[in-house]
Amino acid sequence: MNDRGSETPAFEAALYRQFGAIDAVRRAQGDMLASFGFGPVESAYRIIASGPYWRLRDYGAADRSRSVLIVAAPIKRPYIWDLVPAVSAVRRCLDAGLCVFLLEWLPASEKTCNVGIAGCVEAISAALEAIAAEAENRRPVIMGHSLGGMLAAIHAACAAETIGGLVLLDAPLCFGAGEGRFRDALIALAPASMPDSNPYPGSMLSHASAAASPATFIWSRYADAILSAADPGASDIHVRVERWALDEVALPGTLVREIVELLYRDNGFCRGILSVEGRTIGLQSLSAPTLAVINTADSVAPLDSVIPVGKALGAEKFRIIKYPGERGVCLQHLGILVGRHAHAQIWPRIIDWIGIQK
Repeated sequence: MNDRGSETPAFEAALYRQFGAIDAVRRAQGDMLASFGFGPVESAYRIIASGPYWRLRDYGAADRSRSVLIVAAPIKRPYIWDLVPAVSAVRRCLDAGLCVFLLEWLPASEKTCNVGIAGCVEAISAALEAIAAEAENRRPVIMGHSLGGMLAAIHAACAAETIGGLVLLDAPLCFGAGEGRFRDALIALAPASMPDSNPYPGSMLSHASAAASPATFIWSRYADAILSAADPGASDIHVRVERWALDEVALPGTLVREIVELLYRDNGFCRGILSVEGRTIGLQSLSAPTLAVINTADSVAPLDSVIPVGKALGAEKFRIIKYPGERGVCLQHLGILVGRHAHAQIWPRIIDWIGIQK
């Protein structure tokens, strides 16, 4: 993504159409993998609330006394949380007796391309209101991975009184220059002023991520495929994640611009200067108990991107779990969601932490 400041709106529209076509091709490739049996095997759910850009899934539970709201990342499809029963974060929570809800972002359209960070925070608030009407219980713990974790944290900073805790899974919140290779490379590639008048094709973001860190998004995937070849279980998960990675969806142009400019480039949340719904928020606005899980083999969300959160909250309210990564996950950034070791060793600790929150 070189500087496109001199490009005309017509050129930008043509570029977006080109990547929109790439989205369709990649989805067709994913559908082909699914036809060979590598699609997701999702748990049953019902939709209990929705908006122009989101809908809320209720996976249910016999005991509605403790709920968890998963805030999916607005990239690709949310079934990465529920890929197959053996490595399903949704099922892990259900098996532990938690009442599980998931906030799903719908593909952006011309009508919703102006949704930004504030619009996502409003959606989280609406989802929590719907959960309160469905389940008479304590305040839900909200949980998010990657960009979903960023949005969950921003909501927590805006309305801490609505949640019982915050779980960040490989979710970077601080983006100081020179503190992360992926952040620095992404900012170097991004134009000084990003257009936001059209839906942002998912494949454009995929290509930008690959250009910013080929080792993370290209070469490590090939290496993982080779290392997983002798292990049928690992190989099966790898191919299913590849299918998910092809399932592109368009994002709101405003949201992409704000994430790149306000969070990655300006480091606004970490510096305490992010403006959302008329309020200036940051790490100093967080007060809910927070658990951060960091994959130490992942360059997208390095340890330094969450250490300041602990300093802001203090030891009594902040806990960090380091996860070393593993083979068979295709992308290390997704390891905490789909790794067999993660589900055997890390998720029981996550569930235990959720259980002790008031």
